[in-house]
Amino acid sequence: MSFDYQHIDLPVKEVVSDTRKHLAEKNTMIVNAPPGAGKSTLLPLTLMEEPWLKGQKIIMLEPRRLAARTIAERMAYFLGEKVGETVGYRIRFDNRVSDKTKIEVVTEGILTRMIQSDNELSGIGMVIFDEFHERSIHADVALALCREAQQVLRTDLRIMIMSATLNMPQLTSLLKAPAVVSEGRQYPVEVNYEGDIDEFLIPELISKTITKAAKQHDGDILVFLPGQREIQKTADLLRGSLRDMAIHQLFGSLPPHKQQAAIMPDRNGKRKVVLATNIAETSLTIEGIKVVVDSGFGRTSKFDPNSGLSRLETVRISRDSADQRAGRAGRLSAGHCYRMWSTVTHQRMAEHIVPEIMEADLASLVLDMAQWGIIDAQQMTWLTPPPAGPLAQARDLLHQLEALENGKITEHGQKMLRLPCHPRIAHMLLLAEEHDHLALATDIAALLEERDPLGREAGIDINTRIEALRMHRRENRDGKKLARIEKIADQYRRLFQIKAENDFVDPYETGVLITHAYPERIACARPGNNAQFQLSNGRYAMAGHRDDLAAEPWLAVCHIDARDGMGKIHMASPLNPRDLAPLVKAKEVITWDTEDGGLIASKNLCIGNIVLRSTPLPDPDPSHLVEAIIEAIKKEGERLLDFNEEVAQWQSRVLSLRKWNPDQQWPEVSTSSLLQTSAEWLAPYLNDIRKPEDLKKLNLKDILHHSLSFEQQSQLNDLAPEKIEVPSGSSIRLAYRDNAEAPILAVRIQEVFGLAETPKINGGKQGVLMHLLSPGFKPVQITSDLKSFWSDAYFEVRKELKRRYPKHVWPDDPWNEPAIRGVKKRKQ
Repeated sequence: MSFDYQHIDLPVKEVVSDTRKHLAEKNTMIVNAPPGAGKSTLLPLTLMEEPWLKGQKIIMLEPRRLAARTIAERMAYFLGEKVGETVGYRIRFDNRVSDKTKIEVVTEGILTRMIQSDNELSGIGMVIFDEFHERSIHADVALALCREAQQVLRTDLRIMIMSATLNMPQLTSLLKAPAVVSEGRQYPVEVNYEGDIDEFLIPELISKTITKAAKQHDGDILVFLPGQREIQKTADLLRGSLRDMAIHQLFGSLPPHKQQAAIMPDRNGKRKVVLATNIAETSLTIEGIKVVVDSGFGRTSKFDPNSGLSRLETVRISRDSADQRAGRAGRLSAGHCYRMWSTVTHQRMAEHIVPEIMEADLASLVLDMAQWGIIDAQQMTWLTPPPAGPLAQARDLLHQLEALENGKITEHGQKMLRLPCHPRIAHMLLLAEEHDHLALATDIAALLEERDPLGREAGIDINTRIEALRMHRRENRDGKKLARIEKIADQYRRLFQIKAENDFVDPYETGVLITHAYPERIACARPGNNAQFQLSNGRYAMAGHRDDLAAEPWLAVCHIDARDGMGKIHMASPLNPRDLAPLVKAKEVITWDTEDGGLIASKNLCIGNIVLRSTPLPDPDPSHLVEAIIEAIKKEGERLLDFNEEVAQWQSRVLSLRKWNPDQQWPEVSTSSLLQTSAEWLAPYLNDIRKPEDLKKLNLKDILHHSLSFEQQSQLNDLAPEKIEVPSGSSIRLAYRDNAEAPILAVRIQEVFGLAETPKINGGKQGVLMHLLSPGFKPVQITSDLKSFWSDAYFEVRKELKRRYPKHVWPDDPWNEPAIRGVKKRKQ
């Protein structure tokens, strides 16, 4: 029997019949509904008995754990049941499902792992992507894989994308899917702009606005802050000024009972102030909110492909996020929103949120794709394709972690995929299992995944944290941070069916395990530079000068920031250099150093980019020499090669033809493009190059010209000639310009007497811009219409020319006057 939804007063009821109709006819659709419309709870319940499901499950992906639990509980409430019966949820290390479950709410990478274990998604009839506008990388990956399964294996699989805000035309076009829109029920919200604030003073400044709003308006207050640090500081400030209100915190790592207390009405009937991260933007319904105070900032993890690291950054939110936040004040009645920025700043804010796939670590994504046999992830259907740089970085890392070999997933990589963690952590756990260090590895994994429980004052040694965690277990001590870390460590132990260990830790064992997770962060002390280290990825980092590990010769680094130049080490373990012996590789290294005279060839014993010993290489492979030169040209080719004016003109000629004749397939020859593709056109000329001056001697224009096909070389001279012959018999050089603008023909006016029309190139389709010069080669007129010039402007110009050059002939009839190359003086 279908779920009776008619008695439930939610706006999304209006689109239930249209949703059913579309899904009966199509296998993909989009639902656009504002927060509070009921799409997350009502629509799945109305669809669970549809004929096309054939008794199969509905899986709904939620981007946040708190939302997944809350939505599952809400649906179960509508059915008069407990969670785990008809409706259940599955989140990392927590699962409430049973044989009766027809709707599963899942989060993070769980759906992806379900697809990996069963490509056909057997027993699943529909996948719903909720809050898709948040553009989490897990949702993007899962959608790409579900679309692949739908198109190749399961045309009957239904996919429904639900969102509060979306670029609807782009999404409907990409998926070729119908869309329904629910208007929702939003009361008006009065928005006040409080002026721009300093992001480093957010707690102090926003607490004053919260106090003001509490005095001016009724109802509970929802406050959006960047992260946990600002939330806790603001809470401390408010407890003194708002003693009659209940102050609640709401962020992802908060214990579930405290999250529920923030969402539900206060037990003692007090007004609430809920201090939240962007977790409260859309997915959750927080009872009683009538006022929103928005800092305008959020905290996001951004991946830096140059360093291979991710870092948390405080960033200005987008306008659509600001609208989502303000809308929380208008769910119950007319509300108020205080924005801690100016109207000018509002106009400058980005319109939409940046998809996480553009800024995230893509290692898990690449491994997921490899499991499907997809070497190039960009082949998939993406709303936003993953960027090439981070993709390449992820592939390199996965080869280092032995998850990939020649781009294909290994047996070890498949084992890594089965673990609910990042590939780095999975690799460490699996190797630890082989070498009987698994209990220690589970403690390390939990510490790496959570916030530092001890803080900076404890120094950078991770072993101090492991000892604190083990003491917490031994003595059953209180400590919320350590309790959370122990909960995750315990989940890992259950996964591997092992017991906890509470012995004292050998720090060198810890160091080895960390090198498994972070092979590119093995760090060697720099001689003579106290507390400075070179990492095996080639970068440099430092510890505090007074830190206990500052004098260690070798470190395994696990937490480090991604600042430019000298990075800062936040967590590490000492390493015994004898344990690094298996990592030492002999490499033939050929590099180009412009300052040191060019090519340098050596045979090095290395750990990554850390050179332990180097000797000259007498007979390097010539092909490797060329590769080193090519790499140097990609980075600094503008100063290494002779990009003179002749080369620039050749480039402008080809680029002009590329724009004028898009159907002729002229190559992209801008300088940046030429440098990146130099292996294709320059490599044959580099065999005898050894020094920077050798490169300068290369005739770049001839090399580039011969990189064109014979037909293109001929066409280039015909369609974009270097010179044009004028009536005087002179061949005048054309000056081609950027952006395919008309080329300039600078010629003395006397050499074009009798020329009626402006010369044309490109098969007569493109006129030139004439710079008509005096006998002294000074410009007197610029025109693209020579005929008009002779008829009109010439006679004005002639007056000045006769005055300045009285001995030259300036005829009344320039149409019929013979052109002259030299000087034809007037008859006396």
